[in-house]
Amino acid sequence: MLNVAMLSKWHVHADGYAKHLQSLENANITAVWDENNERGSAWAKELGAGFESDLDALLRREDVDAVVVDAPTSMHADVMIAAANAGKHIFTEKAMALTVAECDLISAAVRQAGVKFCISFPARTRPHHLFAKQLLDEGQLGEITLLRIRNGHDGALRNWLPDYWYEEKLAGGGAMMDLGCHPMYLASWLLGQPKRITSMFSHFTGRAVEDNAQCSIEFANNAVALLETSLVTYRTPSAFELYGTEGTLIVSGDSVQVASKNADSPLQGWISPYRLPEAQPLPLTQWVNGVLNDVPMPFGLEDGTKLTELLETAYIAHRERRTVEFKQPGGCK
Repeated sequence: MLNVAMLSKWHVHADGYAKHLQSLENANITAVWDENNERGSAWAKELGAGFESDLDALLRREDVDAVVVDAPTSMHADVMIAAANAGKHIFTEKAMALTVAECDLISAAVRQAGVKFCISFPARTRPHHLFAKQLLDEGQLGEITLLRIRNGHDGALRNWLPDYWYEEKLAGGGAMMDLGCHPMYLASWLLGQPKRITSMFSHFTGRAVEDNAQCSIEFANNAVALLETSLVTYRTPSAFELYGTEGTLIVSGDSVQVASKNADSPLQGWISPYRLPEAQPLPLTQWVNGVLNDVPMPFGLEDGTKLTELLETAYIAHRERRTVEFKQPGGCK
């Protein structure tokens, strides 16, 4: 049994993570800490867990083996370093941190402590994205030339996100720092080392952080990714398009179509695959199982750092209104 503490209810996914842990037979929520004492105390009662207003006191508890971090993104580095130093395994909501420098500090603490670390990359567990990686690895699409991903909803337009979601000091950014994480880490996973990036962020609802955003990224293999995200689009169907010199994959909602010169099929034109890879367990489930069974984490420190590298550089490109080049490998100029 893995005894887990929930570190803040700030993130909109925090309650969902708690409910998921409660549904597992091998996990138990024993304690809660929150930077907002009133919110945390009420949540602890709801979960039937103890509440600690002092993070260090929580991390000293013997009934806490691991922590789920849903604190404001700006607090991630301090919270996770403290958890690692206390010998607690860590699951964190994306983004890992606001800067690569902070990610490096977290990584050093985790490695020094020898604890398990996992970041929530749910899009990498889904069948159509696993299918894209399979096609890419098998060479069915040839050399990749273009990736386009759209991910959006109307949270800012219809005001169903909490007001603090738009506080730059806490969140570190808006649409790209939130929903934009998914296209970003998918692009990194599929295309490898980024080469240069441009960004265009806008403030449709007039809030402090962007609610509509897109980034264009060129990778070292000369592929280009067009990543679009928004908090102001109504009923936005997700879109995933992967183009190569030998084939194309188009995913729209539940519809998947592929065309490849190398496909093992007598059919010409578009093919709808009759079977996709099975969905992998959610990252939180994989983390719990990984800690208990001492197996490698699916989405670790390097993955989290690569995402932050893309995000940090995207915001630099937006603020400075220029194309920003990446150092090879890693880091930004």
